[in-house]
Amino acid sequence: MSTPTTPAPAIPPHSEAAEHDVRYAKNPVNSDLAAEKKLKLYTDMVRIRGFEDRSLRMYQQGKIGGFLHLYNGQEAVAVGTCSLLGEHDHVITAYRDHGHALAVGMGMGELMAEMQGKFTGCSKGKGGSMHFFSPEKHFWGGHGIVAGQTPLGLGIAYAIKYKGLKGCCLCFLGDGAINQGAFHESLNLAALWDVPVIYVIENNGYSMGTSQKRSSAGEILAQRAAGYGIEWAVINGNSLYEVRARTWEAMQRARERSKPTLLEMRTYRYRGHSVADANAEKYRTKAEIESYKRDFDPITLFKSVLLREGLLDDAKAAAIADTVKHEVEAAVKFADESPVAPEAELFTDVYATVDENAAAQHGTHFFNKDAHFVANKRIEG
Repeated sequence: MSTPTTPAPAIPPHSEAAEHDVRYAKNPVNSDLAAEKKLKLYTDMVRIRGFEDRSLRMYQQGKIGGFLHLYNGQEAVAVGTCSLLGEHDHVITAYRDHGHALAVGMGMGELMAEMQGKFTGCSKGKGGSMHFFSPEKHFWGGHGIVAGQTPLGLGIAYAIKYKGLKGCCLCFLGDGAINQGAFHESLNLAALWDVPVIYVIENNGYSMGTSQKRSSAGEILAQRAAGYGIEWAVINGNSLYEVRARTWEAMQRARERSKPTLLEMRTYRYRGHSVADANAEKYRTKAEIESYKRDFDPITLFKSVLLREGLLDDAKAAAIADTVKHEVEAAVKFADESPVAPEAELFTDVYATVDENAAAQHGTHFFNKDAHFVANKRIEG
């Protein structure tokens, strides 16, 4: 992956997308895909879109509290990257985590239940929208602190290397997180220690309500990796084939040479920063949002590719949409009918000493078996 020296090209609109995708369709990581796999990639993006649209309705109905960061418009990034995961690969991300969770194979029911605070949720209803976890799927969150996941992703990747495994950690972050010190400290260590971490910037153009031009110096965010001697690339995050082809290069570099990479995925979010973002159509125009939906939508883009390849037609696309709709409604029903956590679970998953029934550590707070709060204080002298 060469280091660009000129500004990245603009993302091509749908009118140019077919020709643009031909090049990456010929890449072995895409050309070797069976027809069923390609249709699954399309379906996975439709599933994420359907899940997010229904989640918004649940929030508006008062079934979801707190924050809700929707992934509409960025589906090709999560599906494209996570479709390449192998046995020893891991994923960690920020608070806009629904798309990644679905892309690694987590079930809609456990995710819908988690957002409703139900005990059947993936985090027992204790994490909510921003804290999806699945150790079985090598999915480590869902983190609410901006850039807080970046040193954790570094640590996961270091563990992979320490164990002598050929794998990597995909660590996703938003364009706003690239200015946090923890991220730059992570880049430094990744370069010094040759850690197989792949940082994926999902650059949707806005750090909450502040445009990239007003919040981050430099046109190309990924170029900051050059200061650490780390390979980097700018990618059209709306092109599923390009995402897969360019990410595969980085994953092979990590697996075979234990080298880090910084990828900048140029994408766009249709909704606000979160559902609570009342100014989503004030710091950017409705015309801008509609132009992205019309010209850059990743699902429409990939649908046109599959139509061109003769793998999809309107009838099949409608059938996929109908199947997804039923799956989403089944997940909502599951969440609605699921119980909240029993009282005995109130203080579990807080302190390891409690969960493991071990002696309390000096100077720590813990809870006894009757779930009463006990403070263990050291008395000096």
